[in-house]
Amino acid sequence: MKARRVKGLDPDGTLADNLERIVATRLDELFSFVPRVRDPARVKALHDMRIAAKRLRYILEVAAEPCFGPYAETAIKRTKDMQDLLDELHDCDVQLPRVRELQEELRAADALEARVRAGDAPDLDPTLASGTPHAECWRGLETMAIYLQARRGLLFERFLELWQSLERDGFRARLEYAIGERPSPVTAPSPEGNGAAPVAPIVSPAEDDD
Repeated sequence: MKARRVKGLDPDGTLADNLERIVATRLDELFSFVPRVRDPARVKALHDMRIAAKRLRYILEVAAEPCFGPYAETAIKRTKDMQDLLDELHDCDVQLPRVRELQEELRAADALEARVRAGDAPDLDPTLASGTPHAECWRGLETMAIYLQARRGLLFERFLELWQSLERDGFRARLEYAIGERPSPVTAPSPEGNGAAPVAPIVSPAEDDD
């Protein structure tokens, strides 16, 4: 999935302001897949959302601590949880068609073997279809396919629960607020206590000579 172009970047602007624009774009990109991803059959939308979550997470890991408000750090964990879950879901979507394809190849090979066993017989004896070379393999693959399909269903339910939790907690609004915040500058403590260290006056060379 091609990343959205980030508009309004200013080479003369501050790093934080430019990163804010990038995060805002990646956040919009993530939410653009709703409501499509609520349909378990929308495999491509779920896959693209996984990539969008990864992009958002990576930019937050760079920008959160030095540039944004406290919730940006929390958003990293929330985004990682989403990405990890979508990664597992994607693995099922990739593996299941491969298992089905291999299963059909082995089944076809066994059907051909059964036909060869029949020779010139006018019909196929049902017993010739048993004990074929790949029978145990494609039956085992059927078990694997059932496992992957069931696991995908479980992971998709977990994804919906996670997404509903993010919406309920105001994930988007809170992150949008956080990327507009700027951390307070750190000042060195003064010898007298917790206040900022006093700044020494700047003395010009002429004044120093006096």
